[in-house]
Amino acid sequence: MIKISKEAKLARNALLSKDLENPILKEYNGIEEKERELLIAKYMHKIMHILNLDTKNDSLKETPYRISKMYNKEIFSGLDYKNFPKITFIENIIKSNDMIIVRDIILMSTCEHHFITIYGKATVAYIPKKKIIGLSKINRIVQFYSKRPQIQERLTKQISVVLQTLLHTKDVAIILNMHHFCVKARGICDVNSTAITSSLKGLFKTKKSIRDQFFLKNNMQG
Repeated sequence: MIKISKEAKLARNALLSKDLENPILKEYNGIEEKERELLIAKYMHKIMHILNLDTKNDSLKETPYRISKMYNKEIFSGLDYKNFPKITFIENIIKSNDMIIVRDIILMSTCEHHFITIYGKATVAYIPKKKIIGLSKINRIVQFYSKRPQIQERLTKQISVVLQTLLHTKDVAIILNMHHFCVKARGICDVNSTAITSSLKGLFKTKKSIRDQFFLKNNMQG
């Protein structure tokens, strides 16, 4: 069993308690990384063969292994909590209770219905209590949960719950504005539309002045 960090356990348990974890069968299925890569490459090779592709062609023969490596180490790396970011907390000794916002976080994810790209931007805000998190760690948490087969609605709530859990504050706000290639490249083939989801918790939901301030700063240019 691969050990995961204390913060990763807290995040995972918080999501499980709210039925917000991805549909993962087990925390760890016993398949080692090398074996997993070989199995994915093997079945990808079969898919390509079924599609009538010449897998001996110089351009295609390494494709199953490239896809396997991409799935394991890149676009689906968030399925494994051993890859959860190392979190740096700072005690809030200055008693800051002002809104902290990180805007324009670029994220890439994968639609779990079609295994095709979703990409866009996130805005994350929180009002600190006893702890402040290193700013880059917010980006890393967003990107960790995006590196999975996802639906945007779940991803939005996951980021919110994990930040509430790790920072011990209810006051968290999230906005995701995403382009879905399952809409752009297939089906309706609408290349212009985007999907916006949000999660407002604590004072961001109950106090109008704070909510208005958050949306104003999110929409500011530059």
